[in-house]
Amino acid sequence: MASSSHSSNFPCAACKFLRRKCMPDCVFAPYFPPEEPQKFINVHKIFGASNVSKLINEVAPHQREDAVNSLAYEAEARLKDPVYGCVGAISILQRQVLRLQRELDAIHADLIRYATATCNCNEMPPPMGRTCFHHNTSGNIYYPNPHWNEPYEGNGRSDGGSL
Repeated sequence: MASSSHSSNFPCAACKFLRRKCMPDCVFAPYFPPEEPQKFINVHKIFGASNVSKLINEVAPHQREDAVNSLAYEAEARLKDPVYGCVGAISILQRQVLRLQRELDAIHADLIRYATATCNCNEMPPPMGRTCFHHNTSGNIYYPNPHWNEPYEGNGRSDGGSL
C-alpha cells in the first residue's frame, strides 16, 4: 500500500495528471501509482479529483484501498456503459447464471428420466447425438426436446419426425 512514487521521486498518477507536485503526504499516492495512470484518469473523469480526495479522507484507513479499487471499477464500468455502469454488468451476469441454472436443471431432469426409463423398461437411451423416433406405447422414453416426445402420427411432419 505504501507508494513507490515518493521513494523514486516520481509523482503519483493523480499528481502527474493534475500537473502538480506530489507531496510526501499526498492522499492519492498510495492508491494511484505512477505505473497505473489510466486508473486515476478514469476515476477523475467520472467522480472528480476533489470528490475522490474527500471520500478517501472520510473512509477508515484500513478500508481506503478497497474504496479506491471500487471507485476504479465503477469508473471503468461507467465509461463502458454510461447508463448502468457496473449494475449493467452484474445484471447480465445474473441473467446468464439463471439461464445456465435452468439449462442445468433441464439436463439433470433428462438424466433422471433416462435413468428411470432404462430401469423401468430395460431399454438403453439413444446414443449421444442420435434420436429414436419410434412410438413407444409404454411412454417411458423421453427426449430432451419436448417436440420429440410427441408421437410421429400427430405432429403433421412428412420428414419422418426429425427436427
